[in-house]
Amino acid sequence: MMKTSILRFILVLNTLFLAFNLIGAHSSMASDLTKAALIPKPVSIVASAGHFELKANAVIRIEEKSTEMQKVAGYLSGILNPATGFNVQVQAGGDVPSSNCILLVSGAKNDQLGQEGYELTITKEQIKLEANNPEGIFRGIQTIRQLLPARIESRELQQVSWKIPAGTIVDYPAYSYRGSMLDVARHFFGPNDVKRFIDLMAAYKMNILHMHLADDQGWRIEIKSWPALTEIGSTTQVGGGKGGFYTQEVYKDLVQYAADRYITIVPEIDMPGHTNAALASVPELNPDNQPTKLYSGTNVGFSTLQTNKEFTYKFLNDVIRELAAMTPGPWIHVGGDESHVTKKEDYIPFVEKVQEIVLANGKLMIGWDETTLSALKPSTVAQYWSKAENATRGVSKGVKIIMSPAAKAYLDMKYNPKTKLGLHWAGYIEVDTGYKWDPAQLVPGITKENVLGVECPLWSETVTNISEIEFLVFPRLPGYAEIGWTPVTERTWETYKIRLGNQAERFKIMHINYYPSQKVSWK
Repeated sequence: MMKTSILRFILVLNTLFLAFNLIGAHSSMASDLTKAALIPKPVSIVASAGHFELKANAVIRIEEKSTEMQKVAGYLSGILNPATGFNVQVQAGGDVPSSNCILLVSGAKNDQLGQEGYELTITKEQIKLEANNPEGIFRGIQTIRQLLPARIESRELQQVSWKIPAGTIVDYPAYSYRGSMLDVARHFFGPNDVKRFIDLMAAYKMNILHMHLADDQGWRIEIKSWPALTEIGSTTQVGGGKGGFYTQEVYKDLVQYAADRYITIVPEIDMPGHTNAALASVPELNPDNQPTKLYSGTNVGFSTLQTNKEFTYKFLNDVIRELAAMTPGPWIHVGGDESHVTKKEDYIPFVEKVQEIVLANGKLMIGWDETTLSALKPSTVAQYWSKAENATRGVSKGVKIIMSPAAKAYLDMKYNPKTKLGLHWAGYIEVDTGYKWDPAQLVPGITKENVLGVECPLWSETVTNISEIEFLVFPRLPGYAEIGWTPVTERTWETYKIRLGNQAERFKIMHINYYPSQKVSWK
């Protein structure tokens, strides 16, 4: 009798536990599509009655056996299956199931959607995601992720009702370049950490990863024609740690991993300053042909390449040639910032020569805003971080601008004086400060037509591991993603902070070490 009572008691507890779980799952899910906590906010949302519920035996259907669409559909099933346990299968061709189906349709030929836009239609019977190409489908999948209960991000089976409110979303980005930068030179981060960073970017529809691969403290990419760069230059980092580097094979794998998530890697080799790791590795780059000492401090502006040596340009051509060969994206970033000991009369022709080297190797040049002192070609891009007059000078020369104002967009800035990680030379950047600005109105004389896009850089002087990276990146990165994607007319801090607060459960399930800003009411 006692055993029976205990068993009944345990059964009641289990039932109550399941009920509370289901209540929690339902309470975190919007019943009206227009109230969904989506980041970035879509261009247009129209709600309708009812909802779609994903159930066992669901299928993802694509119209044809395209390798690319198979890969995108497989990515979606990889998101759905661990938490639902439904083993959702990808079905190519054949009749569209009458219910319990996610239909992915590429080739829409809708000019409004462009390269990355999509249209998402949710009914009781199915979810239909339509785009001009697989890239748009991939962006739309991120919206489906956020419409499902946050527990979809779990890698373990969840007892949840997988409902999405009905309606239609039409969505496309405001800017074609929406990126973040990871500085792997000051501290080195291994390929698994970089992949984690890529996955977090992809979840918020970002499409550019700028990798800062070389600086005074370390050279992080293998160049086969100059092996000393990694044999010597990669062996330290800020604080004197062991450093590290990516072999060309590992780098190519990162490029492909990013490309599978429709993220383009932009590699940066900073020059003519920020070059001590190279100067310590290749003696001929110095005026006396003697190597400098390796450096593990944080000062800037003390190093320079010899701009009057032909050897320098042969070296740079080799580096850019090898880097271009393993980087399918259109850009090579050549830095150009804080070259304080390079004379202006040497700096200007140096940038112009490097621009020609980049073009000769089939790529387009990006440089920090100081490079606008030189004669830039219209195909070159200037990245505004410091001086507005540099950015406006670039516009006058016909170049596009990437907006990365340090006082608004630098992820390595502290949230406030109490934050342990980060710097504060450009000020403190709380979540609202990072969100409340418009790239097309920040600098007089620079309009939306002049702006290629937005990038939030993370310099790594104070961060040593992925957990510390996440603390500075989240929750600010979703805001920069929204600045780059959502029309400015649809963005307000008051509505954004509510949607951001509703991301808390998702952050926790994804094991993101985020800063719980008091500016946001976390749900």
